[in-house]
Amino acid sequence: MTDKNSPAPTPVILVGVDLGGPHFDADLEELGLLAETAGLAPVARITCKRKAPDAALFVGSGKADEIRFMAEQHGAVEVLFDQSLSPAQQRNLERHLGLPVNDRTLLILEIFAQRARSFEGRLQVELARLQYISTRLVRRWSHLERQRGGIGARGGPGETQIELDRRMIGESIKRTKERLEKVKRQRSTQRRQRERRDTFNISLVGYTNAGKSTLFNALVKARAYAADQLFATLDTTTRQLYLGEAGRSVSLSDTVGFIRDLPHGLIDAFQATLQEATDADLLLHVVDAANPDYPEQLNEVLRVLGEIGAADVPQLLVFNKLDAIDEAQRPLQALDTYELAGRQVPRVFLSARSGEGLPVLRQQLAALALAHLAPATDPAAGATELALPSS
Repeated sequence: MTDKNSPAPTPVILVGVDLGGPHFDADLEELGLLAETAGLAPVARITCKRKAPDAALFVGSGKADEIRFMAEQHGAVEVLFDQSLSPAQQRNLERHLGLPVNDRTLLILEIFAQRARSFEGRLQVELARLQYISTRLVRRWSHLERQRGGIGARGGPGETQIELDRRMIGESIKRTKERLEKVKRQRSTQRRQRERRDTFNISLVGYTNAGKSTLFNALVKARAYAADQLFATLDTTTRQLYLGEAGRSVSLSDTVGFIRDLPHGLIDAFQATLQEATDADLLLHVVDAANPDYPEQLNEVLRVLGEIGAADVPQLLVFNKLDAIDEAQRPLQALDTYELAGRQVPRVFLSARSGEGLPVLRQQLAALALAHLAPATDPAAGATELALPSS
């Protein structure tokens, strides 16, 4: 991948293959945003259709020749695929094109490596990177001869360089997992302390760039990093949110954003961070209402929540970026319901940037917090289920 300290963005070609799936990005828009976030400069885009990936080159030799010609025409020095490549396909493409070839998985890993700030975040990125590299050692070490074993010249065959590196990476993975486990235990202790204080725990979740951090800052007056880019926030930040309508504070956590085809290694590695969502009393699911693809993004978030065991946590939908929606397309009311996984879930329309709709959200959060924290013996406490909006 490109050196993030290089003075000029690295020119790259983006490649997407339509295999007949439901989520093919014909314009490679999201891959382009990922590339720009990583400090790369897309100079050309190529798409094609196939019934199945070519076993050797993923795209076939004819399309590979077209990619090589286009790279020469545009001065590209790297090729990025929107799909995950096998180690063999990656190696064969590099030989055929004479250029470095990387895929969506490594691109996301690169962004995470650039953005992680906390000790936990860096550990999680390192674990995912090591797990990815461990399957691709053959690309870098196939030219090395077998090391001679034993003390004398007549020693046994010994280990190949790839075996040595694989063993070292395996040991690094083990150490990183152990350190992450310690962080996980510390977070668990912090959560138990919050539970003893009868705190109502809310986690912000959503597709990357939906505006979670902007909403987080608007609610708690924090200074968490927020930008109009993918994966602006990687590290979980937790603050106390005072709800005057309820006369008490709740705990609000901003978590990492999700994305289509998020590498499973990253989901596993970020389990400690995503545990905040699993253990929450309420998920504030932020959706970019101005994005025409928001239904797909919403479903992708639901899929990842299911993978981490948070599918049954109550949700309140926040359709953000109301200020970016045309006046004619705006909703008639700020609060309604939306069918989510077969259930009617409350939905609030707002703009975290302008503040429009925030009072409605605060009222909903206050009502839910009071219902959750009211003593079970209080007959006026009401149900702890999410309240449907009043007419």
